[in-house]
Amino acid sequence: MKKLLLASIFAAFALVGCGSEKAGDTAGAKADPNKTYEIKFAHVVSANTPKGKAADFFAKRVEELSGGKIKVHVYPSAQLVDDDKVFQELKRNNVQMAAPSFSKFTPFAKEFNLWDIPFIFRDTEHLHKVMDGEVGQILKDVISQKGFIALDYWDAGFKQFSTNKKPIVNPEDAKGQKMRIMSSKVLEEQTKAIKAIPQVLPFGEVYSALQTGVVDAAENPLSNLYNSKFYEVQSSITMSNHGYLGYLVVVSDKFWQGLPQDLQEVVKTAMKEATAYEREESAKEEAMLLDKLKTDDKTGTKIYELTEDQKKAWQEVMVAIYPKFYDIVSKELIEKTINTK
Repeated sequence: MKKLLLASIFAAFALVGCGSEKAGDTAGAKADPNKTYEIKFAHVVSANTPKGKAADFFAKRVEELSGGKIKVHVYPSAQLVDDDKVFQELKRNNVQMAAPSFSKFTPFAKEFNLWDIPFIFRDTEHLHKVMDGEVGQILKDVISQKGFIALDYWDAGFKQFSTNKKPIVNPEDAKGQKMRIMSSKVLEEQTKAIKAIPQVLPFGEVYSALQTGVVDAAENPLSNLYNSKFYEVQSSITMSNHGYLGYLVVVSDKFWQGLPQDLQEVVKTAMKEATAYEREESAKEEAMLLDKLKTDDKTGTKIYELTEDQKKAWQEVMVAIYPKFYDIVSKELIEKTINTK
C-alpha cells in the first residue's frame, strides 16, 4: 500500500512537470502544421528603395522557407504607421516587424548615438564588421533589454556634406555656415567642431530652408540628397563619408515568444539573406546616384572627392571630440568600434 501511494505521488509530479514545460515553452515547440503565422512589416520608405526591396525579398523568402506557414504583409511608405509610433505598436503586437532608422532608437537606447560619431568608420567593410561583430551584438542586446527582438542591420548609406556656399572640402571651409542636422548631441558637437552653426530642422523642411537661405549646408546620404533634389538648391557635394545612416530590423517580442523555435530559425535565415541583398542594393544605388549627379545633373553641381591628406585632417579634428561622447555612448564601445578589424 505504501509503495502504491509513493508511486501515485511520483506520477502526479511527473504530470505536473510535463504540463509546465509545454505551457512555458511555446517558442521551443515545433510549428503546428495547420497554423499560419501572420507578420505585418511596416516601414516608411517607398517600395523601390533598397530597404523597400529587401522587405519584399524577406517576405517572399520567409514564406518559401516556411512552406507557407509564415506570411508577411509589407506596408511601405508609412501606410500602416510611421517610425515615431511604431515602437508602441510593436509592444502591442499590432505590428510584428519594422526597420526604423538608428536615430529613432536613441531616445531609449543612448548607445545608438555611436552611429552618428563622425569618421569612426574607416570604410564600408569596417562598418559591416562592426555591425556583424561584437559591437553590433552589444547594441542588439541593448534593444532586447527594451522589449524588442533585434534581428539585423540594413544600410542607408554614408553621409556627405553639401552646400550652396563655399564647398566644404577642408574642416575650416565649414566655418560660419548654417548646417542642418537631425536632433543629436553628437551631430551638434560635430558641427561645432568645424565652427559651423548647427540648425535642427525636420527633413521635410530642408529643401525650402536651403532654397531660402535659412540653412547653407546639410549632411545626407546620396539617396536622400538625390531623391529630394537638394542638388537643385546646392552648388557642391563633398564625398566625405563622415557619418552613417542605417536601420535596425526589429520584431515584436510578444509575437516572437509565440513563434515556434523552428520558425524563429526560418525568420533568422530569411533575414540573413535579406540583409545581404539590402546591402548589395544599397551599394548599387549609391554608385548609380553618384554617376547621375556627375553626368545627368544639369544644375552644375560640383562633386568633390577627398584626398588622403584631407581625410586625415578631418579625422584629426573629429577624433579630438570623441571624449565628449563617452558619457553618451561609452568609451569602451567607441574603442571597440575603432579597434574592430
